[in-house]
Amino acid sequence: MAKTVQVVEDVTVRFAGDSGDGMQLTGSQFTDTTAIVGNDLSTLPDFPAEIRAPAGSLAGVSGFQLHFSSSDIQTPGDSPDILVAMNPAALKVNLKDMKPNATIIVNTNAFDSKNLKLAKYDSNPLEDGSLSGYQVIPVELAKLTSMALDGLSLSPKEKDKCKNFFALGLMYWMFNRPIEITLNWLETKFKKKPEIMEANQRALKAGFYYGESTEIFTTRYDVKPAKLPSGIYRNVMGNEATALGFVAASVKSGLQLFLGSYPITPASEILQELSKYKDHGVVTFQAEDEISGIVSAIGASFSGSLALTTTSGPGLSLKTEAIGLAVMTELPLVVVDVQRGGPSTGLPTKTEQADLFQAFYGRHGEAPVCVVAAKSPADCFIMSLEASRLALKYMTPVILLTDGYLAFGSEPLNIPKFEDLPDVKAELRTDPEEFHPYLRNENLVRPWAVPGTPGLEHRIGGLEKKDVYGGISYEPENHEIMINYRKAKIEKIVNDIPDIVVEGDQSGELLLLSWGSTYGAIREGIRGAARLGYKSSHAHLNYLNPFPKNLKEVLSNFKKVLVPELNLGQLATIIRSTYLLEVLQYNKVQGQPFKVAEIEKKIIDVLGGNNGN
Repeated sequence: MAKTVQVVEDVTVRFAGDSGDGMQLTGSQFTDTTAIVGNDLSTLPDFPAEIRAPAGSLAGVSGFQLHFSSSDIQTPGDSPDILVAMNPAALKVNLKDMKPNATIIVNTNAFDSKNLKLAKYDSNPLEDGSLSGYQVIPVELAKLTSMALDGLSLSPKEKDKCKNFFALGLMYWMFNRPIEITLNWLETKFKKKPEIMEANQRALKAGFYYGESTEIFTTRYDVKPAKLPSGIYRNVMGNEATALGFVAASVKSGLQLFLGSYPITPASEILQELSKYKDHGVVTFQAEDEISGIVSAIGASFSGSLALTTTSGPGLSLKTEAIGLAVMTELPLVVVDVQRGGPSTGLPTKTEQADLFQAFYGRHGEAPVCVVAAKSPADCFIMSLEASRLALKYMTPVILLTDGYLAFGSEPLNIPKFEDLPDVKAELRTDPEEFHPYLRNENLVRPWAVPGTPGLEHRIGGLEKKDVYGGISYEPENHEIMINYRKAKIEKIVNDIPDIVVEGDQSGELLLLSWGSTYGAIREGIRGAARLGYKSSHAHLNYLNPFPKNLKEVLSNFKKVLVPELNLGQLATIIRSTYLLEVLQYNKVQGQPFKVAEIEKKIIDVLGGNNGN
């Protein structure tokens, strides 16, 4: 029968199933194809913390959400238009998020008594009328996949693992996506396993042609390419973009890049990604623990490398004393903290912004460091470069804050030309004339003297040093001098960062102040509220310590300042103590990012229904 093609501006799709159903892979392939087609996009992978949660259980549900559009978007979408549910648990966990009348494609083969019991269903939701508010499309995914693989010498279990590609093929048909990109990927991925390659390719094609031939699907959807600024685009996840930023900084500075790190969710992929760049002189060291990771990086910095260490909140806690050592020795070091839910082990696979206090204050003694934060997956590339630039110029540790939402999310990166990237310069001292290890320039920065350079012999360490000359000193007055130097050096960074920019009116009733990954939801929430007549402005902080020099002036231009954060008000507290200005808080600590609708509603509530009419 003829199929209707409906053109839509944007769609949010969620794939959900057991952690062994390949939902992350399915979502990633759909994302890559969507990026090549030319849509703007944003993703939100969501997977369980338990490595082997019981199959079919609520705790074992893994999901991948993709929002793609023919226009500019900033978030992975609030509520899915379409859910692909591979089993009853996936349906139950995700049903609460669905839009009214959303389309739900279910793998009916999984809705047996065992799986219904594991999902804590008293009756089959496909039969009891509880899904009457949705467009439910039953598909025997497992059975149809097995039929498509008839004749291959695979076990029933191996064949069942291919059903995610049947579902992917079906979604490619529904949204008019080409299947050739994934077919080619499978050919490369399983080159040494030809039967597995053929099985997945067959399943993908079968799903695609099932949509074309079956009568249960009457409509296809077409999302036109987005009109993005001209350039060469690459779809990147936040961790991947972070790694690429450091490689670019290494090439720009002419320094060898060294990463000393211990694997920790959700930061491990930075280590994995950088290990691919050995041909670019990148050295990666997987240490036995967090402390070894950072002290190896400090050693690499002492020897003249662009050094970094990567971690998440629990690891940042363990690195605390060593960060203080880097402050004391005044060596350049970048510490990437991919924040996750806490405290302690907390929520390893969920997101939070609760490490801001730790980044600002989490060291004993007076040990200030520069703190910056990325606002989107693509922005991780830019802020990695910035963190490297500031660390090298000011001979200081710089903490770069991202989070799990950014790390695993993805969006198109407009790849800049190398010559257009900011300069990342390293000034290594070679002249022994009048050299002293703590002699300072106009920015209060001491010289970087690589060990082995003739005439520049010196020692550094964790004990307080004599001003200028670098010998160990226990003099009270000298200690205070050095403390104030290190503080003033961080404060001077304010002259090397851009002013904060206000989007919207430059003064008025309400300003939303954001940092980190809340940027996208706030930007779209402001747009949504404006369409209803509620005007507000937006300012976003990429630079947190020091703050931009015009921040107090900007905040003072508005009657109310609202600070949405994925914590209990850490930036709000720092703003109050720094500027003695009252700000409003909007806090969420659920392991999930803000939804656009949440921000929109909060704006309307704060404005009290006063939309200027």
